[in-house]
Amino acid sequence: MKMIISAGGTGGHIYPALAIIKKMQKEEKNLEVLYIGTHNRMENKIVPPLNIPYEALKIYGLSKNIFRDCYNVPLLIKAYHKCLKIMEKFQPDIVVGVGGYVTMPVVMAAKKLNIKCVIHEQNSIPGKTNKFLSRGVNAVLTTFKESAKYFSKDVKCIYTGNPAGDNVLNLKPIKKESLGLSKDKKLVLITSGSLGSSALNEKLIQFLKLSAKEDYEVLFITGNGNYAEFNQNKFSKNIKIIPYLDNLAALFSACDLVISRAGAGTISELLVAKTPAILIPSPNVANNHQWYNASEIASSKKALLLEEKTLDSQKLYEQVKSLLSNDATYQEMKKNLAKESKILASDKIYKAIKEIINEA
Repeated sequence: MKMIISAGGTGGHIYPALAIIKKMQKEEKNLEVLYIGTHNRMENKIVPPLNIPYEALKIYGLSKNIFRDCYNVPLLIKAYHKCLKIMEKFQPDIVVGVGGYVTMPVVMAAKKLNIKCVIHEQNSIPGKTNKFLSRGVNAVLTTFKESAKYFSKDVKCIYTGNPAGDNVLNLKPIKKESLGLSKDKKLVLITSGSLGSSALNEKLIQFLKLSAKEDYEVLFITGNGNYAEFNQNKFSKNIKIIPYLDNLAALFSACDLVISRAGAGTISELLVAKTPAILIPSPNVANNHQWYNASEIASSKKALLLEEKTLDSQKLYEQVKSLLSNDATYQEMKKNLAKESKILASDKIYKAIKEIINEA
């Protein structure tokens, strides 16, 4: 089997693409894969060292700046023609687009050459590129069930989940003791992504101080850029502050509660780990998609949704204290998480791709 896969710009696109590649390599021993990404974004540094053949496109996203787009449009056309040549030479059985503007010329070239093609949408609200590309592809694979309603009715949508979440099962679990935490006390993990959020951090200082008298522990991850300033605050010994933690998802199963942003990858990891969470969506993302991500999970009572603008430290403290006492809300979250499908997203995606390739 030959597969071209494309994703770029952020880890939210790149890591699901890598999870798909890993699954395909496991199932298809003779798989030939080619990754098409940008020349200057994250994927250009992450993918080639993994010994995955890589083709770089010089391309930038379109904007509302007409002068900038006058420069970008010719690059997009050039990238499209480069993709045509790549595909004519590589002869893929399928092309998989996993998000980011780099996928546009890739998927458009696949359509032009009548190559079977699928795209994967990570967020509840589809991005502009995926909505544009969805017409004419063989299927749109979605992380959230609700995403289907945002695509045209003639678009075939298959709910698969996000394969980045499967990463949880492939990581060696992190023991609390290795971080200087108690093996026997309940643990609340607070994180807002690798960069952190200074606005959210400031809102949570009082929560940490209120938690000083409690028997549970809190691991607060500030983000690298915020650690030095934030760590000047003095907290009790049950509060541990760190800037960053590699393979954070490996700690989720050891946590009793996670308070985090609502990125699609993080939510998928929490679902696989079956860890109750309070999700605080970032208000600074396109289409407010984190709110919609969190809303779908909260509506099925697998997590709670709390908006940053209404965040109150006293109320959060009381809510966390109640949840950790194993109240009815916490029990319901645990019960619903336990019902989460045991079929992994990567398995569903592999099945969908195989069926599409084998279609007449």
